[in-house]
Amino acid sequence: MDSEFDNHSYQRGDNYNQTQVDKLASLYKQVLSTLGEDTNRDGLLKTPERVAKAMLFLTQGYQQNPHEIIRSAMFEEQYSQMVIVKDIEVFSFCEHHMLPFFGKAHVAYIPNGHIIGLSKIARVVDAYSRRLQVQERLTNQIKDCIQETLNPLGVAVVIEAQHMCMMMRGVEKQESCTTTSAFTGAFMNSSTTRAEFINLLGKPLH
Repeated sequence: MDSEFDNHSYQRGDNYNQTQVDKLASLYKQVLSTLGEDTNRDGLLKTPERVAKAMLFLTQGYQQNPHEIIRSAMFEEQYSQMVIVKDIEVFSFCEHHMLPFFGKAHVAYIPNGHIIGLSKIARVVDAYSRRLQVQERLTNQIKDCIQETLNPLGVAVVIEAQHMCMMMRGVEKQESCTTTSAFTGAFMNSSTTRAEFINLLGKPLH
């Protein structure tokens, strides 16, 4: 059999700090044992390491600088109408129970002499969401980062998300959805501008 099809030759290309992986894996092994699991059974032998790597991936936002993400793709442009990037997937962890919440972010800004690469808006959302969060703070952090770094005439951020801590435990409300919003500048001062933003989203908010 060709080596490229040999399962024993397969290696992942992910890069992780092995010291962090080892430390986290040791802790997760203790958690599994405390829950009553046999950490030596076949299905769990590599679980602590897998969970450690998953958590490092899912919290990689701590290692990213959202302001620098914006600065890396700022361009002079005399465009003064609203720019919207909507339906940006959001995946984060509630800091209260460390259970996921997920949904969509809608971000708009009105340029003031500069625009940014559209993908950078999504990357800013990722940089803040890939941390332990509450949805309210996440919404404000995205808004503040764009306002402080780009200095536009206004910023609008809306996040709609479902929280597993409400769906799987506690109140167990499966269809609940939480909407948060934050505005600066023209979006804060003009109800007409806010209404235009909501209208351009093209759907009713929860």
